Amino acid sequence: MQLPPKVTQRAFDRLAEIGAASEGQALRVAVEGGGCSGFQYEIKLDAPASDDLVIAEGEEKVIVDPVSLPFLSGAVIDFTDELIGARFTIDNPNATSSCGCGTSFSM
Repeated sequence: MQLPPKVTQRAFDRLAEIGAASEGQALRVAVEGGGCSGFQYEIKLDAPASDDLVIAEGEEKVIVDPVSLPFLSGAVIDFTDELIGARFTIDNPNATSSCGCGTSFSM
């Protein structure tokens, strides 16, 4: 069974801080082939498409395209602000390994 990704309150709060909704954009989380482990995440601000899964809280939205959705089943999308930098992160239970950069993984 495919579970939708979960988005943390910190991720929604960061989207509100950067004003994504006021510009008609959402946080797009996608999976593409490539990277050092076989797949890589693409995380960017983008306008929602009609076939996207939309996860919303208030006006803030996170969107996932239908092709990426099976790869992100049950994943947790978060925002971290650490010494090494601030970024959106993905804790993906489907990934069997990942590289040190945190954007590339294998299944």
